Amino acid sequence: MNLRDKLRGLLVRLYARRVEGHLDHAQVPKHIGVIMDGNRRWAKAAGSSTVDGHRAGAGKIEEFLGWCTETDVEVVTLWLLSTDNFDRPQNELGPLLGIIEDVARTLAADGRWRVRHVGTPDLLPSGMQTVLKEAEETTAHVDGIVVNVAIGYGGRQEIADAVRSMLLDAQEKGTSMEELAEAVDIDMIGRHLYTSDQPDPDLVIRTSGEQRLSGFMLWQTAHSEYYFCDVFWPAFRKVDFLRAMRDYAARHRRYGG
Repeated sequence: MNLRDKLRGLLVRLYARRVEGHLDHAQVPKHIGVIMDGNRRWAKAAGSSTVDGHRAGAGKIEEFLGWCTETDVEVVTLWLLSTDNFDRPQNELGPLLGIIEDVARTLAADGRWRVRHVGTPDLLPSGMQTVLKEAEETTAHVDGIVVNVAIGYGGRQEIADAVRSMLLDAQEKGTSMEELAEAVDIDMIGRHLYTSDQPDPDLVIRTSGEQRLSGFMLWQTAHSEYYFCDVFWPAFRKVDFLRAMRDYAARHRRYGG
């Protein structure tokens, strides 16, 4: 590392401390959703392989959760694998699934966070289903940030699964279709979502410069704030995180009022 890079790093750290010092913890989001985008483009820019990019992105997760812990965030949803990602070439998908399994194991072994899987388990290999179940069971007692690992997740799929669950529940209770049609409302559907017992995301962060949700938590993000960052996920820094938090705190959430 040359002198210019050292000075730049020092200035960034000093700036981050300044931003953090002015951050009002009473105004931080309680639930943050993260679309961790840009692993492959980061790898290409660095002259590395796609797998290296996914590994670098996975390595950023614990660091990010540490920042969330410092700022009193209560729930974090990490979008690790979408339903669309299953269309990727097998030579990329196979290693990616292995990296994601390692992420789940690492988060569970850390001991600071309570891991929850959100997604459709049936879409995942049986080995990964076992890893996720063990991660949930191992961390069920942890009194820390709830970390939702969105794996095999799609927003439309979640709503379809919620409707299916609602219909099966009505069938089990002997509720007629006419009675169900009369009873269906927003709250009923919400109770059948993957995150039914959690607050909706207050803030959604997407890295890499893309400005779209791509199907992320379509139901839950109706009133969320969004922060789009040009940095690729593996290069996401604490100062970028603090800027997102500061930006969120400065907004006036009106919920349509």
